[in-house]
Amino acid sequence: MSYLVDDKGFYGEYGGAYVPEILYATVEHLKNEYLEAIESEAFQKEYMSLLRDYVGRPSPLYLARRMSAKYGCRLYLKREDLNHTGAHKINNTIGQILLAKRMGKKRIIAETGAGQHGVATATVCALMDMPCVVYQGALDVQRQHTNVERMKMLGAEIRPVTSGNGTLKDATNEAIRDWCCHPADTFYIIGSTVGPHPYPDMVARLQSIISKEIKEQLAEKTGRDYPDYLMACVGGGSNAAGTIYHYVDDDRVKIVLAEAGGKGADSGHTAATIHAGSLGILHGARTLVMQTSDGQIVEAESISAGLDYPGIGPMHANLAAKRRATVFSINDDEAVRAAYELTRLEGIIPALESAHALAALPKMQFKTDDVVVLTVSGRGDKDVETYLANKEMAGEYGDF
Repeated sequence: MSYLVDDKGFYGEYGGAYVPEILYATVEHLKNEYLEAIESEAFQKEYMSLLRDYVGRPSPLYLARRMSAKYGCRLYLKREDLNHTGAHKINNTIGQILLAKRMGKKRIIAETGAGQHGVATATVCALMDMPCVVYQGALDVQRQHTNVERMKMLGAEIRPVTSGNGTLKDATNEAIRDWCCHPADTFYIIGSTVGPHPYPDMVARLQSIISKEIKEQLAEKTGRDYPDYLMACVGGGSNAAGTIYHYVDDDRVKIVLAEAGGKGADSGHTAATIHAGSLGILHGARTLVMQTSDGQIVEAESISAGLDYPGIGPMHANLAAKRRATVFSINDDEAVRAAYELTRLEGIIPALESAHALAALPKMQFKTDDVVVLTVSGRGDKDVETYLANKEMAGEYGDF
C-alpha cells in the first residue's frame, strides 16, 4: 500500500476533482499535461537550475544543539526559511510558472494567507514577465502588511477579499471565481496541497525537493539517509508534503504533524481541521472540512494567517485516517512560546506557521539517539508585530 496519490487522483477516500463544468476542460488538460511536463528532461534542467541559482538550494540541514539538549534527541532543522523570498513556497511557484508557460497561459492568479505564497508567486511572475493577480483576505492584508507591500513592489495586483472572515478560505473562493471567468488564458498557481487533482500531487512533487535533500544531507551528517521522526506544520500541507514525500511509505520513519488549534480544538475558535473536521468537499477536493451539520463551512480561526484554513490537503487527511501520521493541535499560546524559545536558544526567528511544528516538541518522548528533522517552513519577519503584541504568551522568554 502506498500513501501517495493513485491513478484516479485519490489518497484513500480523499482527493479527486470536483469542479464547475466551466473548469472541467481546463483541469483535465492540466491533469493530462503535468506529469509528462514536470518529469521531462528540459523541465527538470530549468527547474533545478533555478532552484540552485535563484532560490539558493539546497537549504541547510542544521543541527540545533541547544534545542537538542533540551528535548533529548538529535534535532535537525531543515532551513526553508533561508530560501529566496523566505519560505518553502518558492519551490512550488517556480515549478508551476514553468508549467504555465509550457501550456501557453498568459496570466497568473494566486491566493495567499500569510502572504508568503503571494510573494513567491509575484516573484516568479516578475522573473518570467507575466501579469499577476493575488487574492488575499482583508484581515490578512492588515496583519501581513509587509508581505502585501512586497507583492506590490514586485508588480502584483492585490485584491483584498472582504467576504466571510477575510482570510485564506475567502481568498481561495475569489481566486476560483476568477479562474471560472478566465479559464482559457489563466493559470491558477495554488499554494498548497489542496484543490482538485492534480494540484495536491503536483504541489507535493514540486515540494519534494525538501525530502530529497534531507535524504542526501542526513547520509552525509549521520551515515544513514532517514530520520526517526519527521515534523512539520500543516494547514493545506505543502511544506509537510515536501518534508515527508520520499519517506511516506517508509515505516522506519514516524511522521508528526502540527495543525493550528487557535484557542483550542474544541473551542469553536480553531483551524484544527483533522481534529474538528468531517468528510466534505472544499475547493474541488473531497477531504476533511470544518462544517456545520448541514454542510456550511465553519470559519477557521488561528493566530497564524498561513494555517487559518477550514480544510486540509487530501494527502494529510488520509495519513491521519490511516494513522500513518500523528497530528497535534497546537494552540496560539503554545505556538508563540515555541517561536520565542527557538529565537532565544538558536537565534532563529521562525514564521508563526513553523512555530506550530516547534510547539509539538514538548508533546513528544524522544530517545537520546533519535534523529529528528523538523522543517522551519518560513522566516518570522512577517510575524514580528504579532509576536510583540502577544509576548505575554511567551512565558519566560517574553520578559524583555
